[in-house]
Amino acid sequence: MTSKIVVGLDGSSSGERALAYAQSLASRLESCEIIVAFIIEWSPYTFQTAEENAQRHKRREEEITTAQTRVVDPAVSTLSDAGFAARGIVKHGDVADLLDKIAKTEGADQIVVARSSEGGFVNRVFGTSTVNLVLHASVPVTVVP
Repeated sequence: MTSKIVVGLDGSSSGERALAYAQSLASRLESCEIIVAFIIEWSPYTFQTAEENAQRHKRREEEITTAQTRVVDPAVSTLSDAGFAARGIVKHGDVADLLDKIAKTEGADQIVVARSSEGGFVNRVFGTSTVNLVLHASVPVTVVP
């Protein structure tokens, strides 16, 4: 049976630490797939005009493409080059909720994220999102320093 590890990346060096840790775990398993996930925080509760919503949808698609090409694809390529089964997912929404949903949908055994001391993702990764993820995830969560 193939084990699966979901790794939440944020595009910073802290995400690279989480990826390295997941790679180390996967190397100890007989068969393991690493699923690289990048979640772009996105609230569906913004009230806008039809024109603003059209622009918002366009920005959303641009953000997905940017995250895929700049963060997820290079991570998946690095893992594949090292001999690991890997693929990537980019989604918009709540970080903790979507990482858990991805883990459930994929039948993952574990979620790996990094604690960050860098700007931006700090509040998401050892702020509310990480706490929510650790408290409510359906699988074990490892927070890498």
